[in-house]
Amino acid sequence: MKLFIKERKKQQIYNHLMRRTATHFNIQETPFVKEQILNWAQKFETIVWLDSNNHTGKHAAHEGVLAVGVQNELLSSATNAFEQLKTFQSKYNDYLFGFLTYDLKNDVEKLTSENLDQLDFPELYFFQPQKLIFVSKGRLTFKYLVAFEDEIAEDFHEIKQTKEPKVTAAQQKIEIQSRIPKKAYLQKAARFLEHIHRGDLYEANFCQEFYTEKTTIDPLLVYRNLNRISKAPFAAFLKYQNKHALCASPERYLKKTKDTLISQPIKGTAKRAASKEEDALIKQQLQNDTKEKAENIMIVDLVRNDLSRIAHKGSVQVEELCKVYSFQQVHQMISTIRAKVPPKTHPVTLLQNTYPMGSMTGAPKVAAMTLIEREEETKRGLYSGSIGYFSPEGDFDFNVVIRSILYNRENRYTSFSVGSAITAQSIPEKEWEECLLKAKAMREVLR
Repeated sequence: MKLFIKERKKQQIYNHLMRRTATHFNIQETPFVKEQILNWAQKFETIVWLDSNNHTGKHAAHEGVLAVGVQNELLSSATNAFEQLKTFQSKYNDYLFGFLTYDLKNDVEKLTSENLDQLDFPELYFFQPQKLIFVSKGRLTFKYLVAFEDEIAEDFHEIKQTKEPKVTAAQQKIEIQSRIPKKAYLQKAARFLEHIHRGDLYEANFCQEFYTEKTTIDPLLVYRNLNRISKAPFAAFLKYQNKHALCASPERYLKKTKDTLISQPIKGTAKRAASKEEDALIKQQLQNDTKEKAENIMIVDLVRNDLSRIAHKGSVQVEELCKVYSFQQVHQMISTIRAKVPPKTHPVTLLQNTYPMGSMTGAPKVAAMTLIEREEETKRGLYSGSIGYFSPEGDFDFNVVIRSILYNRENRYTSFSVGSAITAQSIPEKEWEECLLKAKAMREVLR
C-alpha cells in the first residue's frame, strides 16, 4: 500500500511538471525581437520557428511561434506513421511541433517512393517542446513546461542581449544544377499530357529539383534572406539534427479550430511587375485566366471530396473561389474550403484522410501520385510535405512546404524543388517557364 501511494505521488509530481505556465512580457519593435528569438534558438538541436510575416485575414496564423527543447519525440518511417502519430498525440495531449513528408502517401495508399534521396529527412517527426515562445504585437508569451519555468526570466534576458550571429559558412560560389534538363522536362510533360488525353487523370503536379553538391551554407542567413524577399504567410525555419528546412511558403494545407477545418489550396501563378500599372494588369489577367481557374477548380473539387469523407454531411463549403492574392515574388490564385467535423474525430484522422494535399498531387489522386513517382527524378521528402503543430485542445495548423530550400549539413547537399500543374490545356514550354518563375527567389538567395 505504501509503495502504491509513493508511486501515485511520483506520478502526480510528474504530471504537474508536464503542465505549462504562461508568462507575458511587453516588447517594442516586434520584427527585431523576432530576429533575436531566432538567433537565440540556434543553440538548440531541434527548432521549429513559424512566422506569418504580419499577414492578416480571417484565418491568420500566429504572428510568430518558436518551439525548442525536446521533452518527448516521435520519429517514424512511412509504415503505420499516422497510427503512431495518433498514439503520440493522444498520450501527451500537449503542443506538438514537427513535420510530415510527402512520402507518407505510402502510408495512406499502396504506393512506393524509390527515387533518389540526398536529403535523408525521416518520413515523420514530431516533438513535445520544453519551451514555447509566442509572438504577438507588443507581447511575448512564454509557455514553458513547469519543469523549466525557472528558466523563463534568464531566457528572456538572453534573448534581449542576443546579437546578430556571425556568418559561419565561407563565402563560396554556388553552382545550381537542374536534376531534369529542359529537353527531358518537356518530354516528361508531354507524357503527362498523353495520360490526360487518354483519360487516366485530369491534372498532375509535376515537380523538378534544383540542387548543389559539396557546398556549405549558413541556414539562418539563407532563411533570413529568403524570408526578407518573400514575406510569406506560412514561413518556417526547421532544424532537425543536421537537416534544415528554410521555408517561405504562401500556402496553408489544413487548419483545425474546434470543429472547423480550413484548407486553402493554391493553383495559378503569375509574375510581379515593377510598375503598379503593369502589375495590376498581370493580376487581372491571372484572375481571368480560364486555364489557371480550371486548374484551381479541379483541386478545389479534390479537396472537397477529401473533406467530405470526414466532415458532417452538407458542411463542406467553398468560402472563396479562385481569388488572386499578391506576394513579394508572385501573384497566386487561392481558394478556401471550409468543413465541419464531428467533435470526437481524432485530429490525426483528419490529416490522414486528406494527405497528401491535393494541390501537390492531382486528380484522381492515386493515379496522379503513381505517374508522378514514375516521371520525377528525386524523392520529394519534405518538399510538398508539411510543417506545423498540434495544440493541447486538439487543434492544428499545417503549411505546404513549397518555395523552400532544404539542406543536409552532413552531406553538404542543398536542394529546392518547384512544380506546376499539368492539365489538358498545358503547354510544356509554359510549364517550364512557370517552374523557373517559382525558382527565382531560391536561386537569388543561394547565389
